[in-house]
Amino acid sequence: QVRLVESGGGLVQAGGSLRLSCAASGGTFSRYGVGWFRQVPGKEREIVAAINSSGSTTYYVDSVKGRFTISRDNAKNTVYLQMNSLKPEDTAIYYCAVGQRGGLSHIQNQYDYWGQGTQVTVSS
Repeated sequence: QVRLVESGGGLVQAGGSLRLSCAASGGTFSRYGVGWFRQVPGKEREIVAAINSSGSTTYYVDSVKGRFTISRDNAKNTVYLQMNSLKPEDTAIYYCAVGQRGGLSHIQNQYDYWGQGTQVTVSS
């Protein structure tokens, strides 16, 4: 069983930055692919970024390319999402998830464990 705890969310003005963290416990973190997703009430959850088990390959949804950076520290069992130049449309609950296959995926059902989420609110 893998437990994921997100942190780093909050309220920020447009143009500002936040860094989200996702700390994992249980399992073998260095073998897992990790994704960050977000969801706005009334809308479907969407992929934001993903990283493979070694950190050598990343994926970003078009709307965050050039602004967000996903990274991981396997020694600390933690994945980060650095979010710069934030926009009001980035407002959502952000979730991290791990996939035991270890590869890179933007597909939700390929992820096995999910965190509880952290709220990000960007004011205009």
